[in-house]
Amino acid sequence: MRLMVVLSLLINVAVLLPVCAGLLTNASWTTSAYGEGTPARAILLSVYLAIGLVSILLLVRREPKAVAALLFVQVLYKVITPLTVGTLANPVVVSNLVIAGFHTATLICLWRGHDVD
Repeated sequence: MRLMVVLSLLINVAVLLPVCAGLLTNASWTTSAYGEGTPARAILLSVYLAIGLVSILLLVRREPKAVAALLFVQVLYKVITPLTVGTLANPVVVSNLVIAGFHTATLICLWRGHDVD
């Protein structure tokens, strides 16, 4: 599998594992980053769990089209986040934009068909 694809999927897992654990255990840092525990935050957790599980699956079963679809949806929601949150001062917004940049580079490599191993 292309290096960029593997790195993007590993980034998803590496970021989402502690985030999901924090949200599940209601760690103190989650309140400042995600707000109080609400149904909306629980829905976000379910989305994060789905992205994490699909990322693990795609590390095992290599499907470039599925990887591209996952990363494209992630880039869209991550780029829209500053608009919906209304600030760049939130750490989740900042990390979303950084990750979106990396995933965009991976999508470009997939689209061009470059082998970046």
